[in-house]
Amino acid sequence: MHTSTVGQDEIVIERGRVEKNYWADLWRYRELFLILAWRDIAVRYKQTVIGVAWAVVRPFLTMIIFTVIFGRVDGLRSDGEAPYALMVFAATLPWSLFSTALGEASNSLIGNERLISKVYFPRLIIPTATIVAAFVDFLISFVILLGLMVFYQFPPGWNMIVLPAFIALAALASLGPGLWITALNVKYRDFRYVIPFVVQFGIYISPIGFSSSVIPNQWRLLYSLNPLTGVIDGFRWCILGRASPIYWPGLVLSIGVVTICLWFGIRQFRNMERTFADFI
Repeated sequence: MHTSTVGQDEIVIERGRVEKNYWADLWRYRELFLILAWRDIAVRYKQTVIGVAWAVVRPFLTMIIFTVIFGRVDGLRSDGEAPYALMVFAATLPWSLFSTALGEASNSLIGNERLISKVYFPRLIIPTATIVAAFVDFLISFVILLGLMVFYQFPPGWNMIVLPAFIALAALASLGPGLWITALNVKYRDFRYVIPFVVQFGIYISPIGFSSSVIPNQWRLLYSLNPLTGVIDGFRWCILGRASPIYWPGLVLSIGVVTICLWFGIRQFRNMERTFADFI
């Protein structure tokens, strides 16, 4: 370590200092996080109608498709007295939040290549900030959900107070793989084609058009390895209450999978972070 004094200011040059203070720097650069998040929101909604419309149309259209196609199939109807359309829309909210956040985070570094190549800041801020724009889409869709609950005369119960925890879980579920893929995307640009496939495939293997209770008991825990299974079940439980009981062992397993994916995503991102400026 080398220390020099210029006037009253002390300059400390220490090997590994950036690595040692990385997590503290995340807090120091919180204003940059807010600026990037606000920029993403402004780009999406400023002087445009399709941004707001898309946040409404996409989950609503998904609900209609699943209601028409799967709503008539025996065994894929709603649990209890909850309307099938409401059950489906309650599932599209976390899925839309997950898929939007995953897509935005996965391409975030490529979209900020000039910023990355010029100044130092914790690169983790960039993919994390993109989740804010996805959350705004979620809030718009949530208003539509409230309208549907009024239309079907289905009032929420006390479970709704737990909903913020499942919103956070859905965001974390997207952040883990998003960090890993965006890091790979810097070096291998063809990884950007992986996300549309994951989203297209995932919407059919997740319990969106059906209740996870239709899965045979001997396979239900294995099915919960899909982290969105626990998230969607939790959303339905919060919104529909006893009409959609939660499968607690599956929720615990889904939380475990989300935690492992988040740890792995952060680990891989940090391992590759020092080379971003070289490849970008």
